[in-house]
Amino acid sequence: MATTALSPAPHTYLSLRAAWIPLTALCLAFFVEMVDNTLLTIALPTIGRDLASGTTALQWVTGAYSLTFGGLLLTAGSMADRIGRRRVLLVGLTVFGLLSLCVVAVTTAGELIALRAALGIAAAAMAPITNSLVFRLFDDKALRMRAMTLMIVVGMSGFILGPLLGGTALAYVGWEWLLIVNAPIALIACIGVRLGVPADRPEDLTDDALDLPGAVLSVVAIGLGCWSLTSGVEHGWLSGVTLASIIGALAAAVAFVRHERGTPEPMLDLRLFANGTVRGAAIAQIGTSIAMAGVMFGLILHFQYAYGWSPVRAGLANLPLIVTMILATPLSEWLAQRFGHRVACLVGAACLAGSLAGLAWGVEHGYAVIAVAMVVMTVGLRTVMTICAVALIDAMPGNRTSIGAALNDTAQEVGTSLGTAVIGTLIAVLVTTQLPAGTWSDDLVASFFHGERIAYAVLAVAVGLIAAGGALTLTDSRSTEEHH
Repeated sequence: MATTALSPAPHTYLSLRAAWIPLTALCLAFFVEMVDNTLLTIALPTIGRDLASGTTALQWVTGAYSLTFGGLLLTAGSMADRIGRRRVLLVGLTVFGLLSLCVVAVTTAGELIALRAALGIAAAAMAPITNSLVFRLFDDKALRMRAMTLMIVVGMSGFILGPLLGGTALAYVGWEWLLIVNAPIALIACIGVRLGVPADRPEDLTDDALDLPGAVLSVVAIGLGCWSLTSGVEHGWLSGVTLASIIGALAAAVAFVRHERGTPEPMLDLRLFANGTVRGAAIAQIGTSIAMAGVMFGLILHFQYAYGWSPVRAGLANLPLIVTMILATPLSEWLAQRFGHRVACLVGAACLAGSLAGLAWGVEHGYAVIAVAMVVMTVGLRTVMTICAVALIDAMPGNRTSIGAALNDTAQEVGTSLGTAVIGTLIAVLVTTQLPAGTWSDDLVASFFHGERIAYAVLAVAVGLIAAGGALTLTDSRSTEEHH
């Protein structure tokens, strides 16, 4: 964008250590928004007793957050590219922290659901901006990849550790504290962003008007789409409410595409998808999130119900995911530098499909086999997620990096909804729609293992095709040393 006088170039960092203040702040922001996805899951029985709420209401305690979060990611990214990424992130953090304190006034399930929906809106204003800003802290592509790796490890750790942290905390404090703790974390993140992240320059933003019709249509399409998947599991795929939401989501999606093609200042320029990197990275991210969500949802049931493990022990059983996410960093970086993005992501896709196939065989053969499959899956996740996130944002115009990050996050959110829906539907169809608590009979455990085998086999084929299909359109670029 042409300007009469350019602002001074923003300060960038020459190492991760030099950028420790903004990196810590952005990681904290990403951690708190991701951990909130799963933190309350373990506390639902306690919340149900305290607020005298039924099963459906409890499902919405977690569902309301995911719905508003996923539905508003593109809109929040679009706003950040117009009014300033740092500004939008600071507002999101402030609102998130203040809203979290409001849990002390909650007395009914309806109030808690409304609060969770509002927290999802604030989190949507944080997610794409944290990734966009960490990308802008460095000029060097190798540092960008390492910083993005750090962000993904922290974010996925929050997602995975949510049940473990929540279960441990509930032994000492009330469930309200699971939300109250967000406030000091958000405050620390705010201070770090103010101190370490440079303000946006006008030439790094777009002066296009905010596309309000596009924003509304995207929210309706994504929101109804995610709701359709949840409703299909809960009410049945041929129920009136599910069919109506599917039709509404498709109609809104068609209207969104037509509007974006016809408006001179679109929220999401669909011509970007002509770029194979943008298109392929988004598709591959959907595949990774299908795998991760499907496995996490399935294994939570597997450990706590089929094995009868406590919430804390079940949470600890997920530690191979986090440990491997950290230890796989050199391998993923070596794959990208040695073979290029396309081949590295194909290797990652093979790891994802292979691990799901391994789970399909291994669910009856004990935890050791499952842990090995988790390790292989995490190598695939780590490789595909990081490379695609970096490639997608790097392929966007300089003044649209937030919408690029939002597109990346939206693809992951869609994949998460799909993965949960697929595994939930298959288990409901193949096993039972009501999973009884307490000790399971041998027949029910055997039936559950049978359902898992089929579910993971289906996911192995689907994830392999989606992730590999997306990877094939990436470039062979293996350079991580070049500068913009």
